[in-house]
Amino acid sequence: MATMRDNPYGAFNYTVSLGEGDEASVVAGFSDVSGLGNEQNYSEYRNGNEKFNTVRKIPNTFKNDDVTLKRGLIGSTDLFEWIKRVREGVYEPRQVTVTLLDEARQPVATFRLRNAQPKKWTGPTLAAKGGGEVAMEELQLVHEGIDFQ
Repeated sequence: MATMRDNPYGAFNYTVSLGEGDEASVVAGFSDVSGLGNEQNYSEYRNGNEKFNTVRKIPNTFKNDDVTLKRGLIGSTDLFEWIKRVREGVYEPRQVTVTLLDEARQPVATFRLRNAQPKKWTGPTLAAKGGGEVAMEELQLVHEGIDFQ
């Protein structure tokens, strides 16, 4: 699905799906998706008879960055209900899919988070200053890997 082209894609045109079937019933879009990444860990190893006086770097485990989703508070409790079920001991991992779209709204890249689960929910910051800010909620997810297509 990843399509090669000369100009990079804009970061403003994407969709987010929080699972399939009933799990995908999340209302509203997300204004921000951040934290799509991972980091490879390496072990250092050197034989006593190595030709060069440096260690080799051998890849081993890797860790995944937490992914953060932000959206305007719309009165829907779907995210909070998922967090509540997990907090009460229900094992409810989901496949979260972030799909980047081109200018014609056609999919060009897909990031799938395997076994994503809620880690932290942050409610909106409320201030009576009379400003025009939007009340935002934030959901931080942990996951077991990113598949790219």
